Amino acid sequence: MRIAAAVVGIATALTCQPASAQSSVTLYGMTEITLRYLTNDDARNDSRLFMANGAIINSHVGLRGMEDLGNGLKATYQLESNFNPEDGTLSDSGRFFGSTANVGLSGSFGTVTLGRQNTPLFDKLVTTYDPLTYANYPENSWLPYALGAGLSADNSIKYVGEFDGLYVGAIYSTGGNYEWSGANGFSGQIPGHLAAGNLYGLLASYVLGSVSMGVGTQQVRDNSNNRQALYHVDAAYASGSMKFYAGYMHSQDNTGLVDVLLAEQPISDIGQFKNTNRIDDGPFGGIAWRVTAPLLLSGAFYYDHMRNAATTSNMLGSGTRYTVVALVEYSLSKRSELYGTVDFNRVNGAATVELPGRSNQTGVAIGMRSFF
Repeated sequence: MRIAAAVVGIATALTCQPASAQSSVTLYGMTEITLRYLTNDDARNDSRLFMANGAIINSHVGLRGMEDLGNGLKATYQLESNFNPEDGTLSDSGRFFGSTANVGLSGSFGTVTLGRQNTPLFDKLVTTYDPLTYANYPENSWLPYALGAGLSADNSIKYVGEFDGLYVGAIYSTGGNYEWSGANGFSGQIPGHLAAGNLYGLLASYVLGSVSMGVGTQQVRDNSNNRQALYHVDAAYASGSMKFYAGYMHSQDNTGLVDVLLAEQPISDIGQFKNTNRIDDGPFGGIAWRVTAPLLLSGAFYYDHMRNAATTSNMLGSGTRYTVVALVEYSLSKRSELYGTVDFNRVNGAATVELPGRSNQTGVAIGMRSFF
């Protein structure tokens, strides 16, 4: 089944119902594709030219709906799929609605939703605190992805409230994330235990004038009740045509998840990385400059200092990794833009397992994205 045709068919069927001023259905999405050149792409330090999903936010298509129930109460739902425009395949391990699938209620108290959904940390990174809206290419998105444990959760209950500049977000998942399910030790749903196998996150932020500040925590537990705990603080400041970003993440992991994700090891090997007390400290920052109405220049820096990290010799060690990224975006219209990026990664010590060849990697890319 082709994803675009299927979603358009659903939207058509819904919008063909009798018109009502109390309900709405929106079909939305974005297609973004890039032509990318990457050095030191494998253990032989070969370079590679390839097409890939977008540099900013990956391609997706979705449906968003609302029904007014009266007295300020609304029923909401959202279905969203990520896809790879370079070959037309589904992302998210081939699941049809692998990005988002939830239903909920919204009112003056906030919004409560149930299903598969992003964590509050992911929401705020994308909309407010990450200078590149959730890092950049997969080679550069290592830190928020691994320390944020994927930044999405199945079987979750989520609350979001916004009150005069104050944002409060909370999520609890009874089953963690599908990517770590079954024999991998993250299936959740353990009888008699409300913590093992689960995920929870809390985040609060406040906007005062041109300054936004956020703080939060997110924790994942495997089925043996080992924990990966993340703590973070974030800030953004806007001044005229400039915007400045800064943040800090601290993670302590005994589940083995961070080692598996950063070293790109099979999830089935996670058992050998458990109970190592891996610690990551990751400051990041950036700047965005709206030069003219269509031209935006952005720069970002991501850093990770790791301790008790697994190495290729199956020992533990310390190391560092950093990424520097420059991004140029030019809007052709309100919905379409061209962009170019240059990024540089360097690792040392225990972090060398994260790059296949030399201790550095450079990427150059051009791309286009269009919203609908």
